[in-house]
Amino acid sequence: MKLLVTGGAGFVGTNLVKRLLKDGHEVIVVDNYSTGFKHNHQKGNVTYFDYDISSQHTLGIYVDHNSYPAWREIDYDIIFHVGALARIQPSLVDPLQNITNNIMSTAHILELARRNETPVVYAGSSSKHHAPYGSPYAWTKWIGEENCKLYTECYDLPTAICRFYNVYGPHQLTEGAYATVLGIFEKQYSEGNPLTITSDGKQRRDFTHVDDIVDGLVKCGMSLLIPNAYNAKVSGEEFELGSGVNYSINEIADMFGKDYAKEYIPKRKGEYDKTLCTDTKAHELLGWKPTKNINDYIKDFVNNQK
Repeated sequence: MKLLVTGGAGFVGTNLVKRLLKDGHEVIVVDNYSTGFKHNHQKGNVTYFDYDISSQHTLGIYVDHNSYPAWREIDYDIIFHVGALARIQPSLVDPLQNITNNIMSTAHILELARRNETPVVYAGSSSKHHAPYGSPYAWTKWIGEENCKLYTECYDLPTAICRFYNVYGPHQLTEGAYATVLGIFEKQYSEGNPLTITSDGKQRRDFTHVDDIVDGLVKCGMSLLIPNAYNAKVSGEEFELGSGVNYSINEIADMFGKDYAKEYIPKRKGEYDKTLCTDTKAHELLGWKPTKNINDYIKDFVNNQK
């Protein structure tokens, strides 16, 4: 199959591209490299395009970057729309950038998909469950979901939503505004610095390994094209991709060593107290279930540092 992955040079996108190539597909990646990196490029049957899909020229005649977006003329079997500015704190600092990027990129991808009758898997966020008006990021991901439902309802476009819960694993950012909690802890630990914990550390998160996230995306995408073993109706569905277990940030820090130094910093605006996936639809309709454990992941990381 020929598959489009937006944001395919970023954290989740890179892991998704790896999986799709391993499965024998041809992959086209579009990324503006705002949070992705060219050193994440994979070898094999994959082509990368440096392009900002939020650009007003994406579907028009005139284009920016002084280059024609040839990627939009390709006939895809599935579009995995993973690209987004994906953190709460940066969205609070620059809401216009977050809103413009996340809203317009999704609108352009859905319109491209409608014109070509291409199924879309949309990367949603569990932040929807924690006040979508709590941050520009949470709001844009919620609006993205609503746009998917709009195109499915009005144009019979096959779409499905996969909501992520606190993703961790290979290629996660370890520093900067878009770094993950686990990524930050890994960098601090490897450099011998204290682990910085916001607030009192009692906030709980459902950490889900990126391999499990990718498996959910692939199962969802393939089920949009081919009826799965469960004969499930996938188009228009929302799937929660979480481990079903949450840990406090204090507990996560202790996994690096109960006696390892920790430093507490003030609570940040937009953060919520708990994430936990309790929905079982992904298992029931897709046969998906998480296989990775964060305790084992951290234990392996710490052992490899010795």
